[in-house]
Amino acid sequence: MGKVKYLYKVKELFNKSGVISISSLKKIVPQAYLKVLLNNLLKKKEIYRLTKGYYSKHDDPTLLVYCIKPSYLGLQEALSIHNIWEQETITVLVTPNKVRTGIRNFYTTNVKIHNLNKKYYFGFDFQKLGDFYVPVSDLEKTFIDLIYFNQKLDPKTFKKLKNKIDIKKLKSYLKIYPRKIQDKVLKRYKLNSKVI
Repeated sequence: MGKVKYLYKVKELFNKSGVISISSLKKIVPQAYLKVLLNNLLKKKEIYRLTKGYYSKHDDPTLLVYCIKPSYLGLQEALSIHNIWEQETITVLVTPNKVRTGIRNFYTTNVKIHNLNKKYYFGFDFQKLGDFYVPVSDLEKTFIDLIYFNQKLDPKTFKKLKNKIDIKKLKSYLKIYPRKIQDKVLKRYKLNSKVI
């Protein structure tokens, strides 16, 4: 009867929250049952392991943004969310944390992680994506990040992005960047026929 009680509590917790940490689960399930219980739920695909120590009942890589904290969805992923990028993209996370960067495999898809300096961690707000609100870089920060991380864009997408940017906001963001980055971003902003 005890195991059933714990299973009910765990399922209730997963129904209430998008992402559950192992430390939260340890508060309601004794260590002796926890591993077996999680393995059973994972096998039945009732929950998914997002990354070490984090689980969700949703098979959604964007929820990794709640596991790698702080972070925001950025670059091509942000362009997709803002309806500017029309091509299919992988989930892209930007974080100031010292985590392993590059591509990570998440079930049937990949997730790309970029690391940036703490002082450049700003310029995002929360957007509704499915059932959740997730941090997503705004257009101005996305534009800067694309150049900062040397990402390429086709001229059509670049023009769409440029036309939606608030130049005053862009300039205010650039103030904390070194002159070299400022010049590069402003040069790209003016040259809409060039590829970023």
